[in-house]
Amino acid sequence: MGLPPRFGLPNRRTNRPAGPSAGALVGALEDDSRFASLGRPRRIWAIGAIHAQPDRLDLIHQAIGQRFRPGDRLVYLGNMIGFGEQVVETIDRLLAFRIALLAMPGMIASDIVYLRGQQEEMWQKLLQLHFAPDPRTVLDWMLRQGVAPTLAAYGGHLDAGMAAARGGAVMLGRWTRELRQAVSARPGHEQLFNALRRAAYTGGPTSRGGAADDGSDGLPKDAGDGEGWAGSSRGGGSLLLVNSGIDPRRPLTGQGDAFWWGSAGFTRLEQPYGGFSRLVRGYDPNWMPESPGVGVGPATVTLDGGCGRGGYLVCACFDSFGEMLDLFQA
Repeated sequence: MGLPPRFGLPNRRTNRPAGPSAGALVGALEDDSRFASLGRPRRIWAIGAIHAQPDRLDLIHQAIGQRFRPGDRLVYLGNMIGFGEQVVETIDRLLAFRIALLAMPGMIASDIVYLRGQQEEMWQKLLQLHFAPDPRTVLDWMLRQGVAPTLAAYGGHLDAGMAAARGGAVMLGRWTRELRQAVSARPGHEQLFNALRRAAYTGGPTSRGGAADDGSDGLPKDAGDGEGWAGSSRGGGSLLLVNSGIDPRRPLTGQGDAFWWGSAGFTRLEQPYGGFSRLVRGYDPNWMPESPGVGVGPATVTLDGGCGRGGYLVCACFDSFGEMLDLFQA
């Protein structure tokens, strides 16, 4: 796929230097809405890249619904849209299943997490295309990476977008504003896109406002050294869930867009990263029909069966230390 062209959009964060203290890292994560703290749940259900395939998603939801219990968490690993044409239907299914789970006694909103993937990142940047220094190049690149069906799903027309990109910032701003209005006209769609997280993790203070595992300073016992942290007295391990990858050279809070463009670093991981005993991702940009739906390495798991590209949608269940408890595909 290659790295994206320079978007040149506002509020783009620069990479932070590595090496914060463990306390500073935990504080940054707990105060940072980019990350989702899952606490110490009984189980985490993780769904790989959906790519706008609502029929397959329905089957996965049905299987989860039969097994899900209060105390569990559900994490969608990004790339919920893209490639497939049924974008609106997919988002509607995600919202409907959220409502169904939250109706269960003991469930709270933070038990369900949606990660930002490559496709969601491109879509959000497309909605700000009028800020890009070279919008035609950026738009052309996005279309080649699978954003075209999402554009069409919200009433956007490629020819009109290209014409707007040639016409200047005012014309392009009008075009992107119409797309944003189309998203907001769909109940819940804008809110879901605004709720996307960069990563989710177990360990650390519970997301339900309870006490941390063992640390009187708000850290879990056996907290790590600033590159992440360990999770508890059980072997010191936690689970980190991302879209496509990470850059092992950076601390967790300095990953930037490596969560969706850092697949090469993810595949090279042979040891736990920053105290996380296992890293799970839902999208492999190098997936091919002969690729396994589930790739398990020494410290990593890939849950990408090629959904939307001729393959299957994969879901796995883990305990909070990263041990896989269940696996199914549709």
